[in-house]
Amino acid sequence: ADIGDIIRGKDLFLGNDKEKEKRDELDDKLKKIFGNIYKDLKDGDGGKSRYKKDGDNFYQLREDWWDANRGTIWEALTCEAPEHASYFRKTCNYDGTLSDAIHKCRCDKDKGGKAIKANDDGDVNIVPTYFDYVPQYLR
Repeated sequence: ADIGDIIRGKDLFLGNDKEKEKRDELDDKLKKIFGNIYKDLKDGDGGKSRYKKDGDNFYQLREDWWDANRGTIWEALTCEAPEHASYFRKTCNYDGTLSDAIHKCRCDKDKGGKAIKANDDGDVNIVPTYFDYVPQYLR
């Protein structure tokens, strides 16, 4: 599992009993955190009503939060990476060609780099991977 699966409540890994306890504990903490976010939402503009159907799991809120913050999370995870650290596969698009994400594992926006995503303009310049949108059992 990756951090996106865990935050969104989509982690399929069961592991051993001890690890399962830790994951359940983490998920309970995440439910509490997203419950607090839910309480702070305004009801105008469909805020709370968008997330009512999920009950105490807040799956849609977690999904929306991850979508809004995944770039910031990736930047935080790679902030101490060496300047020329590269991602394990070519995922940046410089002038229509595939290139390595060699700038702290990020595509270089200053050089027109865009992370590649199917059916998208590719205007994502931080996260070079879209594995978090591939079902976990296919990774």
